[in-house]
Amino acid sequence: MSGVSGRVLVVDDNKVIRQLIRVNLELEGFEVVTAADGAECLDVVHRVRPDVVTLDVVMPRLDGIKTAERLRADPRTSDLPVAIISACGEHEVADGVAPRVDAFLAKPFEPAELVRVVRQLMHRERRERPEAAGTDGGEEPAAAEERQDQGTRRAGSAPGVH
Repeated sequence: MSGVSGRVLVVDDNKVIRQLIRVNLELEGFEVVTAADGAECLDVVHRVRPDVVTLDVVMPRLDGIKTAERLRADPRTSDLPVAIISACGEHEVADGVAPRVDAFLAKPFEPAELVRVVRQLMHRERRERPEAAGTDGGEEPAAAEERQDQGTRRAGSAPGVH
């Protein structure tokens, strides 16, 4: 698949939401792998080696918060960028996830906001692990930091995807 921007592991128990996220990211050039819950995520994360993981919070077997905790506890995935995409409000999950995730996007969200958050995390991951990135886009560090600072602002609810 030429022109791929990076690999994203999308974890959500709702098949329709997984597919919607997949389509929006694939349209922007990302390769997308999906998992139905946190347990499946932990089973495939080392095999697919994603650049970014998106997690729903409320899922069977292993929820998003516990999944993020386990990803952070594993030295192989401790630096992997993780975004929570959830219908739970940020204030409802902030205490449980703040130290373990890099971004929060509330459902419903605008597809453009999803893409922006994933790109921001992808860029951050490549700056921190240049060996995984191959060639960086050559963006000046100050510009990259500015984009990262803008990208870490928390996204609120907006009409669009549920």
